Amino acid sequence: MKKFRIVRTAVSVGLSVMCACALAACSGEESTGDAQTPPSYTGGVAATVNGVEIQEDTVTEYIENLRAQYGLTDEDSWGSYLSMTGMTPETLREDVIDSYVSEELVKEAVKEQNITVDDETVQGYVDKMAANYESDEAWQAALEKVGMTEDEYRAEIRERLESKAFMETFAPEEEATDEELLEFAQSYAVSNDGAKRSSMILFAADDEATAQEVLDKINAGDLDFDKAAEEYSTDPESKDQGWDKTGSLSPEYQSALDELEKDQVSGLVNTDLGIQIIKCTEVYTAPKTTGEDGKETVEITSLDQLPEEWIEDMKEQVKEQKTNEAYQAWLEEEKKEADIVINPMPEGLPYNVDMSKYEQKDEAAAESSEASTDEAPAEGEAAEGEAPAEGEGNEAAEAEAAPEAEGADAAAEGEAPADEAAEGEAEASAEGEAAEQPAEATGEDAAAEQPAAEQEAA
Repeated sequence: MKKFRIVRTAVSVGLSVMCACALAACSGEESTGDAQTPPSYTGGVAATVNGVEIQEDTVTEYIENLRAQYGLTDEDSWGSYLSMTGMTPETLREDVIDSYVSEELVKEAVKEQNITVDDETVQGYVDKMAANYESDEAWQAALEKVGMTEDEYRAEIRERLESKAFMETFAPEEEATDEELLEFAQSYAVSNDGAKRSSMILFAADDEATAQEVLDKINAGDLDFDKAAEEYSTDPESKDQGWDKTGSLSPEYQSALDELEKDQVSGLVNTDLGIQIIKCTEVYTAPKTTGEDGKETVEITSLDQLPEEWIEDMKEQVKEQKTNEAYQAWLEEEKKEADIVINPMPEGLPYNVDMSKYEQKDEAAAESSEASTDEAPAEGEAAEGEAPAEGEGNEAAEAEAAPEAEGADAAAEGEAPADEAAEGEAEASAEGEAAEQPAEATGEDAAAEQPAAEQEAA
């Protein structure tokens, strides 16, 4: 079971994600198409930061939107979720308030440092998002659906860009050292052992005859794959698709690639893009050592044991990690010096449930689990004191994509900075946390993630 991680300001964010996040940030549950009006709950002030008020209804709406996003609108599913993730309504409220506190402190710092973003840059982001809609009328309708005007959306984008520029002031000037990169290299090699690199030739969906003719010539040795790609592919960027484990391929493409070894060529593969012929160009095998027990363990001793493009990715990760750490240190100091007042939690909040009955359920489940562990292991299981086979008894290490949540949790995608360090994605995950786009949206922005809540392992 995963736990919400409150994220409100991204250290690094792509164009499409930023545009989608800003649009989704003001949206709650699905509307009927009319402009939304802010709901009213208990009223009052949840907290103040240097005299700036954080409204209780703002905090409540934020939490209620999370519940709607993850399908936890009924009391039992919500209470069970909070209990299983070690949260309570009180601690969740504190986390949300803390995220707004961090956001306000960043706003103050942006103003103090006179960080600005020019109008042309802001408009470029707005235009990019609007281009995902068939017409200006559709774009305006999408804005109205989430209760925003274009000016409000533009202001939201400006604020996010200014916050991003502020975060970048914490970036280290020096590049990552080989020692720092080697720390990442080990996990990279483990996660990407067996990764496959590929190229492809793309044909129109209705041009199967040409695709089959080209495939026959390639298999007969009469036509080189790369030359065929240059001559026949309708995608000029089709030659190199990169590594499957560090990229994102369609299910059909990935399935076909899984069946290939180095230098092998697939049959005709039908995808949403059209008809593809795929060639596996490289297979990465991580270097391993064998222990006294006969088990193989991945061991990276030099950076040249990894593909060069992975090293570039690791450099960015080290930079981001250092940026996050520096920002986190700054934020903690700012919170100590700031005048922060958090008011008591009022009664009548819709997300406030009696946790006692859910705690009892957890205790009963724990007792049942404990009793089962006292039983003798079944035939084939490791006896007490024996080490489990490799991979047993351990959760799979999560790669760079945000994890898929269990049960009521929603799938998360993309990489995001750590809790307050991104603050307040690193990664729904990216986000984690999909940003719900109006139905009219198309292209990559339609799948962009909302940074309202990331997920972290409980």
